[in-house]
Amino acid sequence: MTTAPAPASTLELELAVTGMTCAACAARVQKQLGKLDGVSASVNLATEKATVRLTSAVPVEALIAQIEKAGYGAALVKPEAGDVDRVRELWRRLVVALLLGVPLADLSTTLVLVPSLRFPGWQWVLLAMTLPVVTWCAWPFHRKALVAARHGGSSMDTLVSLGVATASVWSFYTVFHDGDAPSGGQAWGLLFQPGGSIYLDVAAGVTVFVLAGRMFEAKARRAAGDALRALAQVGAKQATRLGADGAEERVPATAIRVGDRLVVRPGETIAADGEVVEGSSAVDTSAMTGESVPVEVGPGDAVTGGTVTVAGRLIVRAGRVGADTQLSQLVRLVQRAQTDKAAVQRLADRISSVFVPAVIMLSVLTGLAWSFAGAAPERAISVGLAVLIIACPCALGLATPTALLAASGRGAQLGVFVKGHQALESARAIDTVVLDKTGTVTTGRMKVVDVWTADGVDRATLLADAGAVENAAEHVVGRVVAAYALRENGGLSGVEDFEALPGLGARGRVDGRVVLVGSPRLLDEPETHWVNRPGTVVLVSVDGRVIGGLLLTDTVKPSAAPAVTALREMGLRTVLLTGDNKATAETVAATIGVDEVIAEVLPADKAATVERLQAAGRVVAMVGDGVNDAPALARADLGMAVVSGTDVAIGAADIILVRDDLDIVPTAIALARRTLTTIRVNLLWAFGYNVLALPIAAAGLLNPLISSGAMALSSLLVVSNSLRLRGFAGPGTRWR
Repeated sequence: MTTAPAPASTLELELAVTGMTCAACAARVQKQLGKLDGVSASVNLATEKATVRLTSAVPVEALIAQIEKAGYGAALVKPEAGDVDRVRELWRRLVVALLLGVPLADLSTTLVLVPSLRFPGWQWVLLAMTLPVVTWCAWPFHRKALVAARHGGSSMDTLVSLGVATASVWSFYTVFHDGDAPSGGQAWGLLFQPGGSIYLDVAAGVTVFVLAGRMFEAKARRAAGDALRALAQVGAKQATRLGADGAEERVPATAIRVGDRLVVRPGETIAADGEVVEGSSAVDTSAMTGESVPVEVGPGDAVTGGTVTVAGRLIVRAGRVGADTQLSQLVRLVQRAQTDKAAVQRLADRISSVFVPAVIMLSVLTGLAWSFAGAAPERAISVGLAVLIIACPCALGLATPTALLAASGRGAQLGVFVKGHQALESARAIDTVVLDKTGTVTTGRMKVVDVWTADGVDRATLLADAGAVENAAEHVVGRVVAAYALRENGGLSGVEDFEALPGLGARGRVDGRVVLVGSPRLLDEPETHWVNRPGTVVLVSVDGRVIGGLLLTDTVKPSAAPAVTALREMGLRTVLLTGDNKATAETVAATIGVDEVIAEVLPADKAATVERLQAAGRVVAMVGDGVNDAPALARADLGMAVVSGTDVAIGAADIILVRDDLDIVPTAIALARRTLTTIRVNLLWAFGYNVLALPIAAAGLLNPLISSGAMALSSLLVVSNSLRLRGFAGPGTRWR
């Protein structure tokens, strides 16, 4: 166990919490952790994990001890086997409950209905068959109810435990105190207005139904998380490292360091994010992006850990390893999203925390009211039990987390990673999608198609100065110019005092001269050489004099036009937003069919443009990939970043798009909307079930046994509805 305290800086860790069964349990654990200074937590019932954020030095043991004070168990998250173990445990208890409970219900009903069939010691036979069911089989409910009571709380298990215990104690009293109990006891088929005095079948039936419901919930939680677990497993376990002497060494993936050269042969998994330095191959990215067509890569191309080479041998220089790889970051992103809570779910949690004691009080008052109205004691107990059992609020606690769990897993398969529930709320309301051009609508693989030099300037000098400055830039245009200059001149000079000018270009000092490379706006110089040619113009200035320029063109992604069509069919208005010149922007816009074009926009103005759209009553989604898109991504109601973009853009976005095809945008929006709809249906059912069922039970129209079945069915319906998200295929598709 970890003994070192967490550092004083902000730290986030995950704890596996055992013993939670309802929203009230999760709320209690979260509240208990929040009592520690410098600790905030989010507890997820569906994943049974607590995400803890520390802003002060708090030992892990203190966190675990705090959870144990609330009556629950905790440990640092380990490889998942918890759901499997839980299903096995519940299955064993369910089998015993069925083997004893079914004949018990039949025998107890028969002996009460037909006194002539009673035999000597029949009471002891019923006792022997009942005790294992209501003690060992139901022990998970009793233990958690006792733990909650010891800490001054209550939970769903409190209702179940009280129901089973009350039914058992009353039945034992009746059987042993009055061997000539009245006939007309409960039979399995009497669903309405029961009047018997023996409730052993109820005690066994409640135990069976609740155990079955819990087991199927545990299996459903594991099924919902299968996609995420599969994603986490795609990473390489071992890699071949190439030494300085050319010798190959087989090492664990955890031993790889930044800068290591890795040999990747056909069929092997790339162990780290990096750059191809030698060789060419087709790379299968389906595990990461859901895209079935392999991508061709060669020297200079970036590759992602977790993808698989199909043909050809590669040597890859590791750039990001371990927890810093895209795969690890995306897995953490999904896990964090699964712990997120919607405002409506937080309301449900608060309701659940006071719902249990309220139901216990209602159950007692209902029984007393029936007694004062002249009903027999057994009738009053029957109605009180029905109220107690049917009101279990477990469906409220499962409504949101199970849907998020299923959706995040399906999203990971499709290449969509949602950071949190706020993105779902925003996706429902958006009516305008703003698309960045370079790298989002277009491939971002620009190429230089023309070079112009001023009088007295040779081409090599122009390219040397432009390449030296742009070699230090991150923007795609800068990378293309630097690569072109390197290829044409065979080398690049160094640059000093480099400064990126977002949306305009870059500045640096080359051989003591101030060199500016960027758009005509940067140099305040009208572009006159390629007025009627679409493309991106880059001018070069040395010590205030323009010495020439380059014309670059980009290719529109094949998926752009179908994606825009899909967005329009969803009722969304599309806007192309770019810093490029108007002629280039309008050419691209005409190709893909967007509704509006806004060109020649600086990064700060991109955010301002989003604000203007919002001020006009629009709810805006922004799709981008570059540093210059980050302010607009953060300002938009819903920000979506392409994962091939910069870390700044990804950090500012609400949804991360792993696949480079633009058709993933309508897919992401549709998945977010479908998930929110599922959550709302779940909550509507959970609230509606309790609102409708309680008066019916209090009116004496429900057998306690049927109440327990309805309660379990309510939870199963919520979980099953959430699991339908695993069949989501895209916008406009029907459920599979």
